[in-house]
Amino acid sequence: MVSTDYERRIAARFATFDQDGNGWIDREDFSAAAKALLAEFAVPARSDKGQALYAGAEAFWQGMAGIADRDGDQRITREEFVTGAVKRLRDNPERFAEIARPFLHAALAVADTDADGRLTVADTARVLRVLHVPAELADTVAHALDTDSDGTIAEPDIVPAFARYFTVAE
Repeated sequence: MVSTDYERRIAARFATFDQDGNGWIDREDFSAAAKALLAEFAVPARSDKGQALYAGAEAFWQGMAGIADRDGDQRITREEFVTGAVKRLRDNPERFAEIARPFLHAALAVADTDADGRLTVADTARVLRVLHVPAELADTVAHALDTDSDGTIAEPDIVPAFARYFTVAE
C-alpha cells in the first residue's frame, strides 16, 4: 500500500526527471540531462561517449514513456509518474534498472575522467548535481554509494541504488 508520505517523496523525485521544470517529463528532459552532463565533463556531443549518452537518454525516455505515458501524449505528468509508473516500477524494480542502465552506463563513462571504470565520490556528486539533485543530498548520496570507502563508485553500485531510489517505499 502506498502511503501519502511515500507519494510525496516520489512526487519530489519527479523533479529529477523534469529537467526544465515545466511540470511534465518528456524526451527533451532526457536530452537536456545528456547535454548538461556532456557540458559538465567537457565531452563533445559528437564523440563516441557523447553519442552513447544521447542514445542512452533516448532509450531511457522510451522505457519510461512505455511504462508511464498512459494517455500517449509523449509527456509524463506528475500524476502519471506518481500513480502509474511508480506502482509498476515498485512491483518490478529490475525493469526500472534495465531501462535506466543504458543511460547510467553512458553517464558513468562520460564522468569517468580517468577511464578506469569507476567514478570518484566527487564526480558522482557532480553527476547528481547536474541532474538537479540538491548539492547536500548529492554529496550524501555519493558518499553512501561508496560502500567500501575506497573513494570510488562503480556501475554495479549505482544501477541498483538508482532503481531503489525510485522504487522502494521505505
